[in-house]
Amino acid sequence: MFVVLIHTKSPAYQHEIATRLHLPFKILSDQELAFTNSLTLPTFVVEDMTLIKRLTLMIHDGVIKSVYYPIFPSHSDATWVIDFLQSHPS
Repeated sequence: MFVVLIHTKSPAYQHEIATRLHLPFKILSDQELAFTNSLTLPTFVVEDMTLIKRLTLMIHDGVIKSVYYPIFPSHSDATWVIDFLQSHPS
């Protein structure tokens, strides 16, 4: 199991933020919105930037098994992920 953050900003921006914050996971760029559009992910626009709304995808062997959206309150995501993993051992 691994964690990946997908963001619509440039790879250079993502590298800078991952380095500055010492993130223990990878950040992938979807600057062209190919992944976002192919899955019709929820987005919003701020100052001419399209951003992906916060969501969690549980993916196993390339298949989306579950989606947690909307994430509210924001701290509820961790509990949902732990519950999902405990009830779906691989």
